[in-house]
Amino acid sequence: MRKVTFGCANSLDNFIARKDGSFDWIMWGDEVTETINEYWAKFDTILMGRKTYEVALAQSKGKKNPYPNIKSYVFSRTWEAKKDEEVEIVTSDAVEFVQNLKSQDGKEICVMGGGDFAKTLLEAKLIDEIGFNIHPILLGSGIPLFLEMKEQINLQLIESKTLKNGCIVVSYRVK
Repeated sequence: MRKVTFGCANSLDNFIARKDGSFDWIMWGDEVTETINEYWAKFDTILMGRKTYEVALAQSKGKKNPYPNIKSYVFSRTWEAKKDEEVEIVTSDAVEFVQNLKSQDGKEICVMGGGDFAKTLLEAKLIDEIGFNIHPILLGSGIPLFLEMKEQINLQLIESKTLKNGCIVVSYRVK
């Protein structure tokens, strides 16, 4: 069974972007790049909602897949289903689709971006780990990391690492 990890960068007050979707507050550097490269080496598949895909696509300099060499699945209720070698638009039930994907051969699976899509998968108990790069900033408002859920989800700390820029990288196992 493949592991599914939900991860992203977030502010200390748990926003993943400003209200307009921008993420100019994210702190970059050599140590962050090294951490990201280690993180991405585990995955061959990425799952994201349509809104996250649109933001990533805008940053990808004309590439259809913002994450080269990683099979990308974009879940949408408004777009038409479309299969492609690099990016597949999925309009069917996300829970059923991810359950099936977990049982297939491959490396780990990354859930990227917003809380709406992650909430669905967390409530269905399909996410095995959560990992965040918590930035030392309070945005005050924006797009929330988590939305209200039906029940409490307990976590077990796997790793916590403080970066020189003040960010804290954490990983948790979902109990």
